[in-house]
Amino acid sequence: MPIPDFLRDLRATAGNRLLWMPGVSAVVLDDAGRVLLGRRSDTGQWSIIGGIPEPGEQPAAAIVREVFEETAVHCVAEKVLLVEALKPVTYPNGDICQFMDICFVARAVGGEACVNDDESLDVGWFEADALPELEDFALTRIKQAASGAAPTWFEGLGQD
Repeated sequence: MPIPDFLRDLRATAGNRLLWMPGVSAVVLDDAGRVLLGRRSDTGQWSIIGGIPEPGEQPAAAIVREVFEETAVHCVAEKVLLVEALKPVTYPNGDICQFMDICFVARAVGGEACVNDDESLDVGWFEADALPELEDFALTRIKQAASGAAPTWFEGLGQD
């Protein structure tokens, strides 16, 4: 995964120390209710689409940009689905990050799903009852999105 320039500059002074970072992700749905997934080039796992906002970039604009950059699908962010502080991640180079993920439900409005950058090995649309193997990160968000009109979910507030 390419490191954004602003993060590379920050790492030049912070070294490998823990950085608290914003992150965005989306459960992107098409008109048939299928979920857009990408198979990540760094892990080989299927997941929902996500990324890091640029400095000053609004979260909804960031996820719309990330979805297009990774999949060539145009989407509209419709609502905040979930806000969650994730566990720290240590990358192979020793860098440590902890992300505050803001997950959106987004609606596809154009484009054809395809690998559009080097962050994905494959992309595709999946029926909710025929998903590939996914980690809890993606499954939790897809299940929450499938619940329909449920309010935004916040970790630690005892919501079901």
